[in-house]
Amino acid sequence: MKLSIIIVNYNVKVFLEQALISVQNACKNIDAEVFVVDNNSSDDSVSMVQKKFPAVKLIANDKNVGFSKANNQAIKLSTGDYVLLLNPDTLVAEDTFEKCIGCMEKDPNIGALGVKMIDGTGAFLPESKRALPTPWVSFCKIFGLSALFPQSTLFSRYHLGYLSKEENHYADVLSGAYMFMRKEALEKAGLLDEAFFMYGEDIDLSYRIVKAGYKNYYFAETTIIHYKGESTKKGSLNYVRAFYEAMIIYAKKHFSQSKAGIYTFIIKLAIYIKAVFSLSTNFFKVSWLPFFDFIISFAGIYLIKEVWENKIMHDDNYYDDSFLYVFIPLYLLVWLVSAYLLGAYDKPIKSINIIKGVGSGTVILTAAFGLLPNEYRFSRAIILIGALWMVFALFLNRFLYQAFNSNESVFKDDDEHKIAIVGDGEEANRVLTLLNETGIPFVFSGFISVLPMQTKVDNNTYLCSFEKAETICELLKIDEIIFCNKSISANNIILFMEKMKTTISYKTTPDNSNNIIGSNSKNTAGDVYAIDVNLKIGRPSERRNKRVLDLFLSLFFLLFLPLFFLLFAKRVATFKNLLSVLFGKKTWVGYATYNESSPYRLPKLKEGVLCPLDEFNTPKNETSAIILHKINLQYAKDYSIYKDLMIVYKARNK
Repeated sequence: MKLSIIIVNYNVKVFLEQALISVQNACKNIDAEVFVVDNNSSDDSVSMVQKKFPAVKLIANDKNVGFSKANNQAIKLSTGDYVLLLNPDTLVAEDTFEKCIGCMEKDPNIGALGVKMIDGTGAFLPESKRALPTPWVSFCKIFGLSALFPQSTLFSRYHLGYLSKEENHYADVLSGAYMFMRKEALEKAGLLDEAFFMYGEDIDLSYRIVKAGYKNYYFAETTIIHYKGESTKKGSLNYVRAFYEAMIIYAKKHFSQSKAGIYTFIIKLAIYIKAVFSLSTNFFKVSWLPFFDFIISFAGIYLIKEVWENKIMHDDNYYDDSFLYVFIPLYLLVWLVSAYLLGAYDKPIKSINIIKGVGSGTVILTAAFGLLPNEYRFSRAIILIGALWMVFALFLNRFLYQAFNSNESVFKDDDEHKIAIVGDGEEANRVLTLLNETGIPFVFSGFISVLPMQTKVDNNTYLCSFEKAETICELLKIDEIIFCNKSISANNIILFMEKMKTTISYKTTPDNSNNIIGSNSKNTAGDVYAIDVNLKIGRPSERRNKRVLDLFLSLFFLLFLPLFFLLFAKRVATFKNLLSVLFGKKTWVGYATYNESSPYRLPKLKEGVLCPLDEFNTPKNETSAIILHKINLQYAKDYSIYKDLMIVYKARNK
């Protein structure tokens, strides 16, 4: 056996499927075996591998044993001259393995080899080559000196920024996402250290391979896609803490006691700094726009009050201080909360959401106006004029934001998202049909042919041939390209992504797959276009609205208990459910549950007190699994607050 390929998987089924297809294509001329070690995934990864890849040697763990231990399970069973540790969120070119084997056979001193990696946008991943994380190297990386001086031999050692990514050279540390090792070197160095659960094991193993008398090699003559962020979010504070804690384990293992102490201090300091910075940044991202909305709106209504007092009422003290410092802030709070709930802060920003949000807040304020004592009934005109100013202020802030962020179109509607498909014939049409079925809003710009235009005989309308795609994408301002893997090789996909100069999102569709997958950032989880994840109820805004409705109904029923007891027949049981909903353990309306496996994975909801069937008073046990699934799917697809309200009202006697 020439090559043993080991993939450790945890809940990334759609990426694993694509990785295995690309591995199969890359192994056509190689005597190879493929292991998949699943760490107790809950997304049907195991059944997918069993069904679609019967030749794969599957190890299904009943718990998550970590990256190192899972790899060791397969290494112990491997029989290849070479062992490759490969992440499931990768796409390898058809000739990648052959090139790696050829390189290592030319130089017996190479114990492990890494390749050039790009992310889902085509950007080079600097962790493709690294130096050992000594205290100085780590200090420069953690505190940003390597970013300030990216090509410095003194400050930029962590990612070896002074060495060209396009040239082959020796490197201290290789990435565990693609670690191609000589089996004899691995046997001398020892297996992965299982003290490292998720991170740091590649650094430790790279160092031990060097200590065993071999060299690690960065091989730039082949490129793979590493989507990143699929098992964990790389930009999250949890990731930073887990990674740095792994570095502490490494330091205590390989550094002297004094150096390990210094290193540990630097790492812990970095975690605290990162935590403060992350919390501050996240707070600013969430709060800056509402804050400026409040300030500009308050300033405007203050001027309206001044004009109203002087020009209309002819009394400089017509309104007392409570109006300015209590009631105006309350007005603004009602308007802003209403605007938030109706999507005025969702991106892309839609004008109608701003108008609906302020309008709804105005209705609430005018309705509450009549309930106030006379001494607190200030002018309705101020409320109405203030509402107009509020709309203007919200638009003004967003236009100012747009003016200073020309690279981000905050007002761009979802349906302006322009997509082109690279593929030919039936497969290109299949992907377009799949894209339409997902329900995502987009504008289809056209097909890009893989073959020369003059060879086309089918009925598709093509924008251009693949060779001219870069120019056409720039001219038509295409936002996203979807590659049909059946029509175009992984090698050509990677080459295209590397050479494109414009900022475009990329996705791929594996042959015979219903998933369109990709990743637009190394710091976030990957994107999947499929019917099971693009339903309306899966949108953050709708899930937020659903939770707000749950809280509103629960609080309303608690405040008006007599009405609650009049509305519902099973009062004690419903009251218990009310408390469960209030504390987030249940939702008022959930799915109609059933035991059969679903053809689509619906967005998760908490257990429902009621379900869509209750609107029609239909028993679940008398409804087939197929019908139940269709009802669940329709509910998820067409979800609205009004729908939940109707189900609660009509099912009140259940």
